[in-house]
Amino acid sequence: MTWLTRNVRVLSAVSFLQDAASELLYPLLPIYLTVVLGAPPAVVGAIEGAAEGAASMTKLASGPLGDRFAKRPLIATGYGMAALGKVIVAVAGAWPGVLAGRVVDRLGKGVRGAPRDALLVEGIESGSRGRVFGFHRAMDTLGAVVGPLIGLAGYELLDHQIAPLLYIAIIPAVLSVLLIFLVRETPRSGPRPPRQPMFTGVRELPHRFWRVTTIVVGFGLVNFPDALLLLRLNEIGFGVVQVILAYVTYNLVYAVASFPAGVLADRLPRSAVFGIGLVFFAIGYIGLGLTTDRMTAWLLIGVYGLFTACTDGVGKAWVSSLVGSDRQATAQGVFQGASGLAILVAGVWAGLLWGADGRLPLLISGVVGACFAAALLGNWALRRTG
Repeated sequence: MTWLTRNVRVLSAVSFLQDAASELLYPLLPIYLTVVLGAPPAVVGAIEGAAEGAASMTKLASGPLGDRFAKRPLIATGYGMAALGKVIVAVAGAWPGVLAGRVVDRLGKGVRGAPRDALLVEGIESGSRGRVFGFHRAMDTLGAVVGPLIGLAGYELLDHQIAPLLYIAIIPAVLSVLLIFLVRETPRSGPRPPRQPMFTGVRELPHRFWRVTTIVVGFGLVNFPDALLLLRLNEIGFGVVQVILAYVTYNLVYAVASFPAGVLADRLPRSAVFGIGLVFFAIGYIGLGLTTDRMTAWLLIGVYGLFTACTDGVGKAWVSSLVGSDRQATAQGVFQGASGLAILVAGVWAGLLWGADGRLPLLISGVVGACFAAALLGNWALRRTG
């Protein structure tokens, strides 16, 4: 398998450890914020939206930097900031401290994301990039299966206390930073490109890139943070343990389906695979907005995992095929940054409209997502028959 390079393996292991740390906390934070720290649901949406917004703004800058300078130091800095953010969350005694920690954590994600994704596809042909991103997302999300299970075991062993688990999450986060030293980056050949304003490369991105980014960002405006979905489960009647297990189910489906989705995206138009993912999104959101049955909600969370599997790595592979090797980090930074800013907006409006049970924002997002799915799949069908 020529696509399974050393960097793909090492960076996938790094992401596994970091995601195990992050996702150990993630399903607990909405409950920790609302029950332990007394924050309203709007704060949950605002914190996650602000965190993703911070990551998004950083990605816009880190992308061009990754195309001009060495990528490995940026990747190490990003994972180091993520570890620091988890320390801040652990020592915080009120929701503003959690906000600060989440922002630092996500700033680290912003710094590392675009350079890492550019390094993942270094030397790999476009026709295999769906597999690369699918494998990476599968390993990353496997960490999101292991992390919550560690959190659940700790929750039971520590007499249902959440606060001590925040410290446990620091350990795999630090280990992920140490693994970065195994990453290899090909030295640049020839002189470094002449110094230009930061966003010159952004303006040079092709029209087809902007068209795809506009579509994905438009959808992102209704794709609010997953923390609110977990809050919805809690409101339906899921206890802490059930919320964690449901989140494990989501991530397990996501992890298992990511590589097959990547393979499919190397064989079919990536827009079509993305559109299939949006069908799963619409089913998940509309279903969770309508149901009050816990078993049905559990199944819908699994369907939602298929959405993420068909869109996350596939979207990155889609974008990577639209630009040359000298613009990979810039393209990923703009694409992921703009998508994250859309999630910021989605988190704010969904949190404000959440009300007593979150039905309204879920139904709005589900219907809009279905419209985007119909547009992408309809366009694919027209091309096949035309």
